[in-house]
Amino acid sequence: MSKQSWKSGNMLYPLPAVMVSCMREHEKANIITIAWAGTICSDPAMVSISVRPERYSHGIISDTKEFVINLVNEDLVRACDWCGVMSGRDHDKFREMNLTQYVSEFMDTPAIAESPVNIYCRVVKIEPLGSHDMFIAEVVGVTADEKYMDEKNRFALEQTGLIAYSHGEYFSLGNKLGKFGYSVQKKK
Repeated sequence: MSKQSWKSGNMLYPLPAVMVSCMREHEKANIITIAWAGTICSDPAMVSISVRPERYSHGIISDTKEFVINLVNEDLVRACDWCGVMSGRDHDKFREMNLTQYVSEFMDTPAIAESPVNIYCRVVKIEPLGSHDMFIAEVVGVTADEKYMDEKNRFALEQTGLIAYSHGEYFSLGNKLGKFGYSVQKKK
């Protein structure tokens, strides 16, 4: 087997590309596209996002201590990319991308109604790491689009058309290969 050695860098790909919404009181809501996002704890449910301090959304999230992670499907991939390259300082991203603000019972920060899943988060810690600050947050609630509920009232996440991000490109997710524990499951 032959391998190449490279300088250090983050090669943990693919990642979910998510649209994070945030808003200061009496200001327009904003959306930032994030690829550095993930689950960090299951009980309590906690997530993290990492944002460069110079980004417009960094100040909003630092001030309000809340944000919404909006999962991105194939229908939202263009808006996801656009929101990642345009600044909320100069653009009303909800209006310009024809996205609908959805305000839940969990917080006043709006989610993106067109997203199949919205994860409402309250910041518990901000950790400066270098190029990015990591916002560690507790999940205070989740909303899911009812059109993805199956006949057993189970949320069919596999039907949502979620996308992944890898080395500057967006990909649709592929076929199911197994489920947790399938490798040790007894054959019927």
